[in-house]
Amino acid sequence: MKQSLLSVTLLFAAVFCARAQTNVLAPLLARDIIGPNLALAEVQAYTEDRVPLMPPLKSAAEWEKEATRLRREALDEVIFRGEARAWREAKTKIEWLDTIPGGPGYSIRKLRYEALPGLWVPALLYVPEKLSGKVPVHLAVNGHDGVGKAAPYKQIRCINLAKRGVISLNLEWLGMGQLRSPGFGHYSMNQLDLCGTSGIAPFYLAMSRGLDLLLALPEADPARVAVSGLSGGGWQTIFISSLDTRVTLANPVAGYSSFRTRARNFSDLGDSEQTPSDLATVVDYAHLTAMLAPRGALLTYNAKDNCCFATGHALQPLLDAAQPVFKLLKADAKLRWHNNHVPGTHNFEQENREVLYRMVGDNFFPGNAKFDAKEIPAESEVKKAEELNVPLPADNLDFNKLALALAKNLPRSDSRPLTPATLAKWQQTQRGFLGGVVRAKHYPVSAELAGRTTTNDLTVTSWRLKLGDAWTVPAVELAKGTPLETVLLVGDGGRKTLTADADKLLAEGKRVVIVDPFYFGESRIAQKDFLFALLVAAVGDRPLGLQASQLTAAARWLSGERKLGPVKLVGIGPRASVFATVAAALEEKAIASLELRQSLNSLRELIEKNVGVNQQPELFCFGLLEQFDVPQLRALVAPRPVVIETVPVK
Repeated sequence: MKQSLLSVTLLFAAVFCARAQTNVLAPLLARDIIGPNLALAEVQAYTEDRVPLMPPLKSAAEWEKEATRLRREALDEVIFRGEARAWREAKTKIEWLDTIPGGPGYSIRKLRYEALPGLWVPALLYVPEKLSGKVPVHLAVNGHDGVGKAAPYKQIRCINLAKRGVISLNLEWLGMGQLRSPGFGHYSMNQLDLCGTSGIAPFYLAMSRGLDLLLALPEADPARVAVSGLSGGGWQTIFISSLDTRVTLANPVAGYSSFRTRARNFSDLGDSEQTPSDLATVVDYAHLTAMLAPRGALLTYNAKDNCCFATGHALQPLLDAAQPVFKLLKADAKLRWHNNHVPGTHNFEQENREVLYRMVGDNFFPGNAKFDAKEIPAESEVKKAEELNVPLPADNLDFNKLALALAKNLPRSDSRPLTPATLAKWQQTQRGFLGGVVRAKHYPVSAELAGRTTTNDLTVTSWRLKLGDAWTVPAVELAKGTPLETVLLVGDGGRKTLTADADKLLAEGKRVVIVDPFYFGESRIAQKDFLFALLVAAVGDRPLGLQASQLTAAARWLSGERKLGPVKLVGIGPRASVFATVAAALEEKAIASLELRQSLNSLRELIEKNVGVNQQPELFCFGLLEQFDVPQLRALVAPRPVVIETVPVK
């Protein structure tokens, strides 16, 4: 009886001590080390500094050669990677459906076409009643509007151009209108990136196939080809018009700004399609604007834009890039811009539309005294979405379905069993390859003491780890007595959530160093976090590689300068488990072992659960699953010990 009472007493004492330790540790881990603004300031500087500048202009011939190179590299090295190369070469299928009455002077023909094999896009062709000879054609694109091609302001634009003798193709945008579904969510396009195929390719192909379709019409005049759109449609307009020289007049409306502008104006940080991986290693949107020369360009922005790309900050850097090029090519009159004040918000309403009609008249109908840019009232001709619906195949592909199909045969790495004799050679080759996929860095570390507190027998030391000239990583070192082993600890929730884990490790006699790498804990970006992660990928780096590189740098610092290693690396959470595994795979000396809790079994789980890049941005590293899944990454850690606890993706 006395023995039982003693056991219970000791148990309660242990629990009390553990709780007391946790109560002491929690506020210490919650203390700021780098402050709330440094992570944002560093990612702004990092991305901004890596955006390419316009080259010096020497001659028209030299610029045209440069523009040709930029187009080729953007298409070959950014847009058409992986399976997208085959999509690019596929023959477009078009199915013409019924024609419905439009209004006075035009009809509407329904159709669907394949942007890529198995992915059908519904569209409407606005055809003037009286066609004589070759006539202008117009591609009408649109942005994040749930009703898609049925948006009234888009219908009115197509109607007015049809009444002026212009054939308009009104496309449904991927993810909007009839194509509005979870599998077409724009943040799901990065699932294709994970598989090594450009997620931006379906967007580009939907537009370029639309141009193919228009220019195949017997009435189409290839010298008079216009594209216009609002917001995401403005992005589509600049993207296709700069890279496809078949477009002879472009009117992007409130759709984009320079990547440099975006780094400082959070409203402009674009979604996945506007910020594709590696685009800014080739071109900035300033270049794309200049690449419109010597063709017609009307840049429309809104003075009081309540969404994004307001005139005050977005327009001038684009003009600074484009005006010298248009002047060099003796096409000054081809470049126009408009600052909308009525209503001045995010819109493509009457004032903005009339500026487009005037541009069309001056460029496509010069000298025609009968051409009137005043809008023809057409509100009564606007149709309901149901009237404009185009039948689509029940099995129509989307981003998620495409990624599921691609992932079936991935990764491509050799699946033959590895023997002790072949493991080392395989690891040597694959380790270097992995470093290239994640764009790993070898950062020197300069450690700055940020504070030290001793409570009872626990010493808590705070560090600012300066990694090269780019990043500052906060770290907290915990030690009791004389630890015999050092554990480097990271978690999805940041160090503030790791109190219990740290307590357990301390109780085992370990020294614990908790770090918050890029995007996590105190290093989390306070505003528009995942959009900055996309921007990091757009300038050619990978958030996953930054996180892993920061961990390897911390491990080398502990093992080398501090002489406290090699260390055991512990990653807690589905996300931390991946970048911790990548770090351990890359750093074979300073990291002695790896422990993973709540780990992913496979990167394919992200696709199977249709996880978006907005939820777990670093895991959508371009081409990672093409070459490595979780088992291959863990194999790169062997023969060092790996302890694993798995959990499904939520």
